[in-house]
Amino acid sequence: MATEHAGNAEHALTPSSYIEHHLSFNAQPVSDGAGFWTLHVDTFVMSVALGLIVMGLVWLVARKATSGVPTKGQAFVELVFGFIDDQVKNIFHGNRHSFIAPTALTVFLWVFAMNAMDFLPVDWVAGIVSFFGGADAKWRAVPTSDINTTFALALSVWILMIFFAIKVKGLGGFVHELFCAPFGSKIWVWPANFLFNLIEYVSKPLSHSLRLFGNMYAGEVIFLLLGLWAATGVTGTIAGAILGAGWSIFHILIVALQAFIFMMLTVVYLAMAHESH
Repeated sequence: MATEHAGNAEHALTPSSYIEHHLSFNAQPVSDGAGFWTLHVDTFVMSVALGLIVMGLVWLVARKATSGVPTKGQAFVELVFGFIDDQVKNIFHGNRHSFIAPTALTVFLWVFAMNAMDFLPVDWVAGIVSFFGGADAKWRAVPTSDINTTFALALSVWILMIFFAIKVKGLGGFVHELFCAPFGSKIWVWPANFLFNLIEYVSKPLSHSLRLFGNMYAGEVIFLLLGLWAATGVTGTIAGAILGAGWSIFHILIVALQAFIFMMLTVVYLAMAHESH
């Protein structure tokens, strides 16, 4: 009996182990070693699944769109389309609007969907995963709380920015801008110009990715801390439910705002790539 009690105590989750368990990834090494070449299966599966769901929903609405009185779904999608298109027109004045606007829409809807997974109760997700994968199975449902996701998105935007900068200005013009802007084309200011531009190019994907990651990770931790109140009894459960509902309402703004900011920075960076100093 004492052994059974000790075993139950050993498997009981403390507050720190509870948070650690819910913040652990389902990581699978791609090669024999771990480290960099490790695939976060939960992040990958959730990202791909949400991307397909978002594209599928938009495709269904577009497929059923009519020129007459729109349905509620069509009206909502047209509202989102029009809003993002207006934002792009206000920032980007080049001739690639047909590429930039759909890119902005894709980024906004995909990031918003990934952020919205934070509203899923973590214990429900853990219960479903444990049912299929065992008691020790781990699953992070919010892809944007993984720095790998946000940095991959930011790096993709960064690559597009470099691509358009070279395409618009030519390789020679791009290199010339690296060494001759913003302090002039005198040879003695070339190192300062290059260092200034290098810092700018490096800081863009870092700030772009870390802003989204930090906000979503912090939101996930707050939900976990509020969930711990349920372990303190009936009073804690009621208090945790009330505070959790309040935080969820406030978090709706964060989820939408962070998707909007990430989308706007994407448009700004691509617009800057088309401009010359």
